[in-house]
Amino acid sequence: MKFFKIAWKNIRRSPYQAFAAIVVMTLTFLAFSLFALIFYGSVKVVNYFESKPQVTAFFRDEANPEEIDALEKTLKDSGLVASVKFVSKEEALQIYKDQNKNDPLLLDLVTADILPSSLEISTYNIDDLSLVSETIKKAPIVGEVIFQKDVVSTLTSWTDALRKVGVFVVTLLAIVSIFIMVIIIGIKVAQKKEDIETMRLIGAGSWYVRWPFIIEGAFYGIFGALIGWTISVGILFYATPHFQNFLKGIPVLPLSPVFLLELLALEIVIAIILGAFSSYLAVLRYLK
Repeated sequence: MKFFKIAWKNIRRSPYQAFAAIVVMTLTFLAFSLFALIFYGSVKVVNYFESKPQVTAFFRDEANPEEIDALEKTLKDSGLVASVKFVSKEEALQIYKDQNKNDPLLLDLVTADILPSSLEISTYNIDDLSLVSETIKKAPIVGEVIFQKDVVSTLTSWTDALRKVGVFVVTLLAIVSIFIMVIIIGIKVAQKKEDIETMRLIGAGSWYVRWPFIIEGAFYGIFGALIGWTISVGILFYATPHFQNFLKGIPVLPLSPVFLLELLALEIVIAIILGAFSSYLAVLRYLK
C-alpha cells in the first residue's frame, strides 16, 4: 500500500507527463482494440460463408428422383462431402418469396414450375470444392453448378492479411509506447536521483526503489487500455446499425458482451506488463 501511495504522489506531481504517457498508451490500445474487433468480425463472416452450402447443383427439368438419388449417393460415398440437401421446386419458390417479400411485382412473375430443383452440398475441406464441382458437372441431369470457393478463399486471404497488418501496427505502436514511457519515467527518475541515492545510502533495496515507478507505469497502461477499449466499443456501437445494413443478414453484429469483456481483460493484462516493463527499463540504469 505504501508503494501505491508513493506512485500516486508521483503522478499528481507531474500531471503533464502522466497525461502524455496515458495518451500514448491509449493510442496503442485503441489500435489493438479496433484491429481485434475487425479481425473477430472477419472470422465470423468467413465462418458464416463456410457454414453455408458451398456447392449448389441446379437440375434440368427432365431430371427424375432416381437419378437425383443416385447422384446424391455418389457424393456421400466420396467421403469428401459433409452434407447434402435436396431443395425441391416448391422449396425454391418459398426461398425466393422470402428473399423478395418486399417486392410484390417479382413474386407475381415467378412460379414453382420455372424454378429448378437443386442439391446444396458442403465439403469438409474447402480445397475439395473444385473436385466435387467437377464431379457434379459430369452428371447429365445437372444444368448449372455454382460454388463459393472464390468467395471463401478471398475472405480468408483478407482475414490473414488483416491479421498480419494488425500484428505489425500494434507491435510497432507497443515498441513506440515503450520508448516514450521509458523517456517519461526516466525523466521522473532523474528528477528524484538525489532521493534515490539517499535511500540507497540508508540501506533501501533495489526493489524498494523500483516498485513505485513500476506501479506508476502499470497505472498508465491500465488507464490507457480502459480509455482505448471504451473508445473502440463506442465506435462499434455507433457503427453497428450501418454495418448491419451493409452485411445484410450475416450474423456478425452485435458482438457478444462476453467477448468484449474478455478483450478488455486481455488488454489490461498486456497494459500492466507493458507499463511495468517500461518503468523497469527506465529505473534500471539508475540502480547499477
